[in-house]
Amino acid sequence: MLTDYLTPSTINFAENVEGWRAAIALVAQPLLESGSITTEYVDSMTDSIAGGGTYIDLGFGIALAHSRPEDGVVRTGLSSLRVTPPVLLNDEAAHPIDQFFCLAAIDAKGHIETMQELAGLLSDDELRSELLAAQTSAEVTAVLHKIGTP
Repeated sequence: MLTDYLTPSTINFAENVEGWRAAIALVAQPLLESGSITTEYVDSMTDSIAGGGTYIDLGFGIALAHSRPEDGVVRTGLSSLRVTPPVLLNDEAAHPIDQFFCLAAIDAKGHIETMQELAGLLSDDELRSELLAAQTSAEVTAVLHKIGTP
């Protein structure tokens, strides 16, 4: 399922991003462009993080930005952004992030299914390391295709 959402058009890389707010805007951009989310969804994610939402820090320099479906989800989508160098989530030194994901789920079922698959990827030490080493969308896609293969 991740390969249905994470495609060359939703996997991006950026250098010298001016802080976490810019990173959230950049990771959300493919979903905005596809019509999967509205600008209100981006605002909701940003407001949540600014209000102390460092809970989106999954560890290993990875953050999963998301909000509630009613905050502007049109259809389920997922995007990814790798930033170099890392940015500080909510400007907190304890939360350097260089891999952002943006999840937009139309309902709880889609949210849970996508989260479970993403958790499977990120909890596998080898796949997570390969993901974090990927420098192109093709390399990210290759890692995604390894999920669930022996």
